[in-house]
Amino acid sequence: MPPAAALPLVSLHESSANAAFAVAGGETRQSWLDAFRAVRAETERRAASLSAEDQVVQSMPDASPAKWHRAHVSWFFEQFLLRPSAPGYRVFDERFAYLFNSYYVAAGPRHARPRRGLITRPGVAETTAYRAHVDGAVAALIETTRDLAAVIPILEVGLHHEQQHQELMLTDILHAFAQNQMHPVYDADWRWPPQEAADKRESVETLVAGIHVIGHDGAGFCFDNERPAHRVLLEPVRLARALVSNGDWLEFMADGGYATPSLWLSDGRAQVEAQGWTAPGYWRCRDGAWFSMTLGGLRAIDPALPACHVSYYEADAFARWAGKHLPSEAEWEVAAAGDALADAFGHVWQWTRSAYSPYPGYRAAPGALGEYNGKFMINQMVLRGSSLATPAGHARKTYRNFFYPSARWQFSGLRLAEFGEH
Repeated sequence: MPPAAALPLVSLHESSANAAFAVAGGETRQSWLDAFRAVRAETERRAASLSAEDQVVQSMPDASPAKWHRAHVSWFFEQFLLRPSAPGYRVFDERFAYLFNSYYVAAGPRHARPRRGLITRPGVAETTAYRAHVDGAVAALIETTRDLAAVIPILEVGLHHEQQHQELMLTDILHAFAQNQMHPVYDADWRWPPQEAADKRESVETLVAGIHVIGHDGAGFCFDNERPAHRVLLEPVRLARALVSNGDWLEFMADGGYATPSLWLSDGRAQVEAQGWTAPGYWRCRDGAWFSMTLGGLRAIDPALPACHVSYYEADAFARWAGKHLPSEAEWEVAAAGDALADAFGHVWQWTRSAYSPYPGYRAAPGALGEYNGKFMINQMVLRGSSLATPAGHARKTYRNFFYPSARWQFSGLRLAEFGEH
């Protein structure tokens, strides 16, 4: 079975003629079937070490139980692919639409997000049966439909949607485990990926001033918020090739970073005081030494690793302390496209100073799927790159992640920028 990275990426915005040409070629039908099975298997692999009790816990309103994630992504395929495109499809349980719809208002009423942890039934076994039911129906649709080109766009969105939830499963279970003073271990072999060589990480790249094109250009899959490609004017700016490290953060803390009001945005300072922040999320001080709760349990802070689980407010305050600033998402993308950033992918999502808003000319898709991204384009900040929890094949330079500026439970970090000479 191929890994998720082997997903055949056909752009949602290609013409139907091009899509028909693509699916007419040889093993494409089998490749889509393999991709579907690989993504669905990865979700189950990530859930395999969780007990039934682990799968139902909801540790905060922003998180969801692992069981809910597993069911929701199945509902997504059922709602948007099987119901309209699979003749004779039998819905597993009509009541599940209410329980496992997330925020698609046009698709019908739904269970309140902060109360997902109260859904004790269906249980884990019935959720597994639901997934198997949907798996069989989607596989049969891929194998038998006469119009695979019409099916591929929704199938592809569903695969990338499930990969998003695979990452959320890990961030959400880590938050739940972090509330337990026994420091449960999700995966004893959990490790950070190797970092690039120090000489590459320590160098600095200058972006040439001028007009650049950012956004998705039409080759391969993208979400609608990555479009349309458009021009931006950048002043000369230098981005650090290296991510900010735990060692850097320890210096910030030792210098009173959390206790210096002048470093903080007003809302950020209010969060520091209300939440009692004195260190990144999941950090614990034991006998004068710092540790962090990880998916491998409680581990000593490694100064060389990237700083992680920091909010936008903390990232911004750190940048002020360092005499620099966070890059804009356009600056980040241009640098990433030029291979100017070390560890841009697979370590931590990197906060930018850009508010999450529509690109010039953006139009949400019609119908319920148009609610996927567009209606969240307010009061949130953009992160770029990907993290060590991001599934293989799910990262690209135009990807726009977004969270509220106070969020710390994601694998979020930062790199610094400073304006260059004119």
